[in-house]
Amino acid sequence: MNELLHQTLSGLATGGIYASVALALVMIYQATHHINFAQGEMAMFSTFLAWMLLQAGLPYWGAFALTVVLSFVLAAAIEFAVIRPMHKAPELSVVVVFIGLLVIFHSLAGWIFGYTIKTFPSPFAANAWYGSQLMSAHEVGAIFVALVMVALLFSFFRFTPLGLAMRASAQNANSSRLVGIPVGRMLMLGWGLAGAIGAVAGMMVAPVVFLDPNMMTGVLLYAFAGALIGGIDNPVGAVLGGFIVGVLENLIGSYVVGTELKLSVALVLIVGVLIVRPSGLLGKKIVTRV
Repeated sequence: MNELLHQTLSGLATGGIYASVALALVMIYQATHHINFAQGEMAMFSTFLAWMLLQAGLPYWGAFALTVVLSFVLAAAIEFAVIRPMHKAPELSVVVVFIGLLVIFHSLAGWIFGYTIKTFPSPFAANAWYGSQLMSAHEVGAIFVALVMVALLFSFFRFTPLGLAMRASAQNANSSRLVGIPVGRMLMLGWGLAGAIGAVAGMMVAPVVFLDPNMMTGVLLYAFAGALIGGIDNPVGAVLGGFIVGVLENLIGSYVVGTELKLSVALVLIVGVLIVRPSGLLGKKIVTRV
């Protein structure tokens, strides 16, 4: 029972990281109705920026805050310079652009920072009072960070004029333009927020898997599965799906398929959700009149 409880709690901690990346995926999907396949590589590149700032002598939280700001600006610039000119392009062309961004960020990280595995510090002390034998302090902290981001985003979208304008732009761009909402700026802001969320997720996962250009490959797949399970158009659902995937990954990997086949769990979940309930647990079914 202790082992089962440990695997479950550890899965929740890992699920918190998946939830953060799934949240970034949903942010961009709501803005563009496309999946950003480069989200994981963007988060990885942001984590390398944080590592560089730490190596330059900045304190952890100073490097953390500056990395979030730089990631916001970088993602917003990508939307303005790369994605916005593609808004009338065929969907396949947009997918190719996302794949191109993935390769570019991966190659840039390897070229600039190298492929040697690096350690990345955790902001949560190993001997903190909230750590235990069942859950380390970093695992508890990762869950807390994910929940705080969800609460902040929910409050932003629900109670602020800017958040309401972003929701309106995502749901109906033409009507939003008619009432004076700058849709282009809202899309840029959505990309910026997704970049900032991805940076936080990268800095949470790096102390666990270590820092290298390949660190987010599996994380992105699990996050994608979580977003689909919860609902790719629902931020709360995506977070819930991220936690579900984290727990299932740990339990199935430990007691059913073994650690070598854990990645296949995400693929099975993706296929199963697409077959049984494509809209996800909390997603909306979209009916198109023809």
